[in-house]
Amino acid sequence: MAGTSRPIDARGWIFEVEDADAGTETWLPIAGINTFTHNPGENEETVDTTVFESEGMYEQDVMQRGASLSVEGQYRIDKATKAQDPGQAYIDTVWANRLGFESRNRVRWRHESQTQWVVWDATCTPGEQGGGNNDKTSWSATITRCGAPTTAAVVTT
Repeated sequence: MAGTSRPIDARGWIFEVEDADAGTETWLPIAGINTFTHNPGENEETVDTTVFESEGMYEQDVMQRGASLSVEGQYRIDKATKAQDPGQAYIDTVWANRLGFESRNRVRWRHESQTQWVVWDATCTPGEQGGGNNDKTSWSATITRCGAPTTAAVVTT
């Protein structure tokens, strides 16, 4: 079967955050991303189950699963209004300021070749922003999954 599979382009990934205050299900694309990292083992917890009968071989059970998604790129604004990209702005000014049970929000992401979104209930940590003399301003956020992931079909209109 050599040659039947091909790698996919990283630039084909799509990331969206739900505007939980919109009143109806409203997803905001997050613009300006040029790199991401999905860490499916983030916050995993294990317990050592090695006993004498293990005969010197390590054993463990996974007690907790977790995952995180880091997105990084460029701080984006609308050329006409100078307003920050709606997805980035929601993360920076709405979601990042929530505490307690209100700190959770939904995100979804998929590759353009896929027909299912991965949907997470998650918390968010805004990342650093900056740049040098001849740079574009950077933007980033780390999203940490809460609970089990779900999926949703891609709906085309």
